[in-house]
Amino acid sequence: MPAPSLQADTLPHPLDEPLRWTGGAAPRLLPYGSALFPAMQQAIEQARESIWLQTYIFHTDEAAMTLASALCDAARRGVQVRVLVDGLGSSRSVEALSGRFTEAGVEFMVFRPWRKWLDVVQRGRWRRLHRKLCVVDAHTAFIGGINLIDDRLDIHHGWSAQPRLDYAVQYHGHLARQTQWVMQRLWLRTVLTGSLQRRLRKLPGPGVFDTSPNRRAYWQELLDWGSDMPVADEDGAPLPPSSATAAAPRTPAPRPTPQTLAQSLAALVVRDNFSQRRAIEHSYIRAINRARDRVLIVSPYFYPGLEFRQALKNAAARGVRVELLLQGRIDYRMAAWAARALYGEMLRAGVHIYEYTPAYLHAKVAVVDVDWATVGSSNIDPLSLLVNLEANLAVLDRAFALELGAHIESQIAQSLPINTPDRLRTRAPWWLRPFVAVAARAFVALAGGVKNEY
Repeated sequence: MPAPSLQADTLPHPLDEPLRWTGGAAPRLLPYGSALFPAMQQAIEQARESIWLQTYIFHTDEAAMTLASALCDAARRGVQVRVLVDGLGSSRSVEALSGRFTEAGVEFMVFRPWRKWLDVVQRGRWRRLHRKLCVVDAHTAFIGGINLIDDRLDIHHGWSAQPRLDYAVQYHGHLARQTQWVMQRLWLRTVLTGSLQRRLRKLPGPGVFDTSPNRRAYWQELLDWGSDMPVADEDGAPLPPSSATAAAPRTPAPRPTPQTLAQSLAALVVRDNFSQRRAIEHSYIRAINRARDRVLIVSPYFYPGLEFRQALKNAAARGVRVELLLQGRIDYRMAAWAARALYGEMLRAGVHIYEYTPAYLHAKVAVVDVDWATVGSSNIDPLSLLVNLEANLAVLDRAFALELGAHIESQIAQSLPINTPDRLRTRAPWWLRPFVAVAARAFVALAGGVKNEY
């Protein structure tokens, strides 16, 4: 089979908007927190103007507190530092972080504080901030699935001998500026919508309605921020403000194609509950639809909708080798049941399934052929694809895709293949599929997602 070439999508989804591909990002793969945290700390220590950080979990272990100290030091030397954490994922550490950050001058805020049992059954409260993003000086950025917690520590299961399998990416240039724009949009919205709640519950974060100067500062920042994401020219450099509007296409354009395999393009793909509800899901489907050789998907929580599953089956039917690396060491029983409920369907279609057993699996990455890859926070399940705020980096870069693919293949070599009737039967009894289908529909409805996908 000839090596796949870099071409525009041949089977685009009719509802998918083209991604904003940008050159000059120079993506660098960072496997595990052991690679991410030192790189992030170095960038924070070199910051001169601003640091934006948004994450699901910001824990209080040594690895996380080292980064917290670096953020505090940056704020003390005059750098603007803004940290937004999720109210559920970081619920155990909000109090400790708030005291430390407030004393240092870090602007710290909690996204949708969790009210324990009251929020479990309240519709829409499961829409969490699940992104893991950091931007320094609007030039250096980090994205991935890695929370700010030691690789070997799990909040619910304690310490492990082996680190979780997870990935992040460091990138630069105009794409980092676009990432900061997305982060600032969420910050401004959270400041406004949560101001009264923070005041009543004495939670950390700016209060827009506290004083007139606060109100004026907020509205001025909102005006300065603008409503359109910064655009770039063909080389990835920002366009002047006067030409940005004129350069924006009025109709969807096809995905740009690198002229050579040495060229690297990248795009930020976010999922929100406004205009980008299905962006990450559609980016996966478009890539799978154009696959000619292989599809490698790594996800700890796997329960995609009908269209996603059909794309995988279609790829396998046309001779593409489709491999799924899923969790073998279970952290959440219901999530494992959901994935295993689909084992029979996937295996009958010719998809290869492996369970990662050396440690907990937390990576959310994929490689298609030798040119397309994605790394981010989005699982392939209803929470991530239909409910949570997520962020992935899509990359058109042969060297990057080959590096990530090789790393995934080394993990598959250590994993358990689901390739015998006994292994399938013990993981997916007859009652599991209908039970999971009913539970998934009920949960998606409670969380505020699209019920008919499951």
